[in-house]
Amino acid sequence: MTDGKRSWVRGRLAELLGLEVPIVQGPFGGGLSSVALATAVSEGGGLGSYGGHILTPEGIGALVNELRKATARPFAVNLWVPHPDEAAAPPDRDQMARYAGLLRPWFEELGLPTAPLEEPSPAPGFAEQIDALLAAEPPVISFVMGIPEARVLDEARRRGIGTVGTATTVEEALAIEAAGMDAVVASGSDAGGHRGSFLRPVNESLVGTFSLVPQVAQAVSIPVVAAGGIADGRGIAAALTLGADGVQIGTGFLATEESGASAIHRAALHGPDAYTTVLTRAFSGRLARAIPNRFTREVLAYENELAPYPMQYTLTRPLRAAAAEHGLADYVNLWSGQAAALTRPRGARAYLDELIADTGAALRHLVPGRDSAAAP
Repeated sequence: MTDGKRSWVRGRLAELLGLEVPIVQGPFGGGLSSVALATAVSEGGGLGSYGGHILTPEGIGALVNELRKATARPFAVNLWVPHPDEAAAPPDRDQMARYAGLLRPWFEELGLPTAPLEEPSPAPGFAEQIDALLAAEPPVISFVMGIPEARVLDEARRRGIGTVGTATTVEEALAIEAAGMDAVVASGSDAGGHRGSFLRPVNESLVGTFSLVPQVAQAVSIPVVAAGGIADGRGIAAALTLGADGVQIGTGFLATEESGASAIHRAALHGPDAYTTVLTRAFSGRLARAIPNRFTREVLAYENELAPYPMQYTLTRPLRAAAAEHGLADYVNLWSGQAAALTRPRGARAYLDELIADTGAALRHLVPGRDSAAAP
């Protein structure tokens, strides 16, 4: 890192992806992403991102067109690589009835019909999604939950699309590099939302961000993006000092006005309960980090008996929808990382500008004279 105005922004990640600042907005699934949020971050010089794993192939093409119209700056679209175990045969009707029965007390409490016993509607197929995304040619495609097949990465390279994988362990980071991806997100267990471990079980892959980042930076030669528990300039400065080439911030941007989070979700991120988070399967069937509420606490006794993903997500959908409609935070999936308490209500661009200024200030404090005053 050289001296000079905002010198910390110049590095491998910014050069690779065409960014002004090496700050990536975390992609959110389940409707929490928004074009407005991704655009605000990209226009501010970072990498705005959109989680597209629930979109149809047609929806993916339309999304990329909308983002391209909204900004001429780089942006990313994120997809989930499917787990092999999630392609297994669906549960039979008796199993489904047992899974639904576990949720009956909460459905009755909210006056809802018993949880539906239909099979989940088929999710959009990853092969069709990625083909549509490659055809749309976004500047960057990022992946979580695994590594796509070689033909996907070969085609992305041929089309000039940057690729970014997500690792929760050094082992996964090495696999991402070996597959030929351009950069890797080192996602620590501090991060909010679903855990993306894919080589070992989640409980063997819970490495904290500031333990994971220096190990990944030492192990791979591609740019490393630190993620998890980073919400202010101090966190960015720490990640850079540990060897990261940039950072990915999820919860901080989820808490902004432009995100697709509901009012009760954003209020929870800014509230006193945000100091505590828990890993839970209660809402989706896959472990995810959230602010605990009544539902996560009461389901804990049955957590190993819950339906797998995506069936649990389907079964709880009416409960979550009714709770959101009536402002009942006790039944909503309040995805959150472990630094949510550092957030506050504001617009995404104001937040990004603050991150840029505060990172420079933190680096100057760490090494006086290393980086000069740098308001955007």
